[in-house]
Amino acid sequence: MIQIRPVSDLRNKFPEIETIVNSGKPVYLTKNGYGAMVVLSMEEYANLTENVEMKLDEADRQAKATDKRLSHEEVFSKARSVIDAR
Repeated sequence: MIQIRPVSDLRNKFPEIETIVNSGKPVYLTKNGYGAMVVLSMEEYANLTENVEMKLDEADRQAKATDKRLSHEEVFSKARSVIDAR
């Protein structure tokens, strides 16, 4: 179940939020009824970001190896198909 909490719960109910986050689930925090931020465990954050530097380095190498450039439509189309396949 998605956990949506007011940002004040971060201060007032920290142990409860910590338990949820440490179980591997994100907690979505709202301020004045609007989304403000997401709290993740360090492990979940690392899982989301671990390959970013490697992928950027790979993209730099590929860009240096060819003169071919893709339009933003081609890039986002490919990204959407990868995301939809998950």
